[in-house]
Amino acid sequence: MTTIKQRIIGNTDLKVDTLGFGCAPLGNLYTPVTNQDADELLNTAWQHGFRYYDTAPHYGQGLSERRVGDILRPLQGQDYVLSTKVGRLLKPAGYAKERHCYQSPMPFDIHYDYSYDGVMRSFEDSVQRLGLDRIDILYMHDIGEVTHGDNNKHHFPIAMEGGYKAMDELRSQGLVKAIGLGVNEYQVCEQAMEYGQWDCFLLAGRYTLLEQESLETFLPKCEAQNCSIIIGGAYNSGILATGVKKGGTVHYDYGPAPQHIIDKVAKIEDLCERYQVPLAAAALQFSLAHPSVASVIPGMGNVRRVQQTIDLFNMEINSDFWAELKHLGLVRPDTPLPGGN
Repeated sequence: MTTIKQRIIGNTDLKVDTLGFGCAPLGNLYTPVTNQDADELLNTAWQHGFRYYDTAPHYGQGLSERRVGDILRPLQGQDYVLSTKVGRLLKPAGYAKERHCYQSPMPFDIHYDYSYDGVMRSFEDSVQRLGLDRIDILYMHDIGEVTHGDNNKHHFPIAMEGGYKAMDELRSQGLVKAIGLGVNEYQVCEQAMEYGQWDCFLLAGRYTLLEQESLETFLPKCEAQNCSIIIGGAYNSGILATGVKKGGTVHYDYGPAPQHIIDKVAKIEDLCERYQVPLAAAALQFSLAHPSVASVIPGMGNVRRVQQTIDLFNMEINSDFWAELKHLGLVRPDTPLPGGN
């Protein structure tokens, strides 16, 4: 990276890079990645200055954690930040070609458990899979209606009573430095704020160049409580990386994009072309203008994407572009934008 900037997580003394490395692709998300390619990818990321890595048991049913640990372990605790997640326990289930969108994963399947004992077990299992002596940030993974539907009425009380207690104890004991939720919906984060003191939330796809509804109530609460946001899914499952003008199926929110989303992206893409700004660069840089956002962590599935992502992230974008984005009504009028617009 040409410039490595850091921001503090909530009320902790933990600092993360504003550009982190999302490790879901290392679990063979949609496409298999060989062990050799995974090693090369992670080593390249480290050499290019990446120091914040986010993984989870869910990513390849343990595969991503194992691969991340294998690369970080020889560094003997050097200055990196690592986050992983709790809420899913892995149970032996035999080999399968695909599970939960992950190709050729480990021979395990997931069992949701947000209880006190389940969270403690999940944390201990992750430490063993990683083979590391520390986890810096621990997220409660995919609690909420988006994942669980009506079953969330069962899971949520258990998570807030038992799971939160376990995470709070791990933080108090110094076994983790920060705790939060890692989810695809801001509403459940807002609910969780009524039950405990969280340091940060990893929010995927819900505060992006395409979506700013979370500005209404959630992000102001984060500012008031000094709770940091880590942005996952800055490309909204790909549509803000590929654009919509090349033809073929474009993806939004883990599925084919509906027409109203395609139409909005097309307007943003028109503006990008006028200012000669890559759509992906605007998407990566957009969220960090909000004072509560500490980092954006795109997933990278191959070596080529590492330098490409750094270049997009560091690209200079004319402040007039951001001003016109708001003038045309392509983002909410109360949206903070890079360049102070």
